Amino acid sequence: AGRAARAAPPAGLATNTDHGFNSAGTFDIVARFADPGPSGIAITPDGRMFVGFPRHAVDHKGATLAELRDGGLVPYPSAALSLPSDRAPADRLVSVHGMTTDTRGRLWMIDDGKLAGQPLRPGAAKIVGIDPATDRVVASIVLTPPTLLPDSHMNDLRVDLTHGAEGTAYVTDSSFGTHPALVVVDIATGRQRRVLAHHPSTQTESRFMAVVEGRPLVFNPSRQTFVSGGVDGITLSPDGATLYYCPLTSRRLYSLPTALLSDFARGDAELAAAVTDLGEKGVADGLATDPQGRIYTTNFEHDAIFRRNLDGSFDTILRDPRVLSPDGICVHDGHVYCTLGQWNRLAGFNGGHDLRVPPYLLIRCPTDPPAPLSSLPA
Repeated sequence: AGRAARAAPPAGLATNTDHGFNSAGTFDIVARFADPGPSGIAITPDGRMFVGFPRHAVDHKGATLAELRDGGLVPYPSAALSLPSDRAPADRLVSVHGMTTDTRGRLWMIDDGKLAGQPLRPGAAKIVGIDPATDRVVASIVLTPPTLLPDSHMNDLRVDLTHGAEGTAYVTDSSFGTHPALVVVDIATGRQRRVLAHHPSTQTESRFMAVVEGRPLVFNPSRQTFVSGGVDGITLSPDGATLYYCPLTSRRLYSLPTALLSDFARGDAELAAAVTDLGEKGVADGLATDPQGRIYTTNFEHDAIFRRNLDGSFDTILRDPRVLSPDGICVHDGHVYCTLGQWNRLAGFNGGHDLRVPPYLLIRCPTDPPAPLSSLPA
């Protein structure tokens, strides 16, 4: 027998008006990518736009770092550095993941150094800085043991020019295994260390459940069914005084004073005591800050971008079913830019079946979208 049709609810009874099922905000498609999928995004003050295409999930043959120019992708800073080659891993870009700009307009990226299915090679994982004014590499700092572990997944970074002779880089190692941590690097000297490797603010939450495209999925580190990991999202306050960060497999947001974090004389116990738990923010991959100090979070459960206001409240900036696996994020000229790589549809999370449907997207939406008509004053 066929299934009985579900009866309509009796008249006069209340029904769910969950706004999470409705689209909110508007977005523009800045670029479409047939392949590979994008992750990091950074925009210089004069509007030059750079996109990272990591190789840790799919070992593609395209550029791992490219400038979006005249609607097309140009390997950056050169084809020799960005395309696969026989050069030593320390002398080229292997797998560019997160990226950012500093207050001087220079481009910084974390090269996670990982090729899909292969172990990390010496020299592959590194921090690279490029001056867009000259298109030349101005810094390349190789990450080495014990800062770098065999299962490290150097994911994203921010660069703070208020501490250190040439600044300090903060990197999230979300880990391909079970050893996440924050990484601190003095840019002038290359001195580096792992911190808070056992602190709750950097770790995955046991038995964490996420709802991905309507499916409730429980985190299992030995059999992953959705994008997961330890400390991942990272952003700085506009004055550089505070670092905000969060694990991917968590709903909490944390902060630390950079004056402490950048000081290599401070031990883990002192850093742990200075961590502030800012409460829940939803499941977030990328984080970004606007000039006012508001924090933007991607959310793959709701196909959304949220904004955390200065008073700790949240607004939905964008919610749309096409916003699949929002990842890298940055703020430029009154807009939030975000890459959509459909990472939760990778074969590794779906029983060996690649469910991604190109094109992958780079989108943008206003940081302050117009208020709905229903909320406008009479």
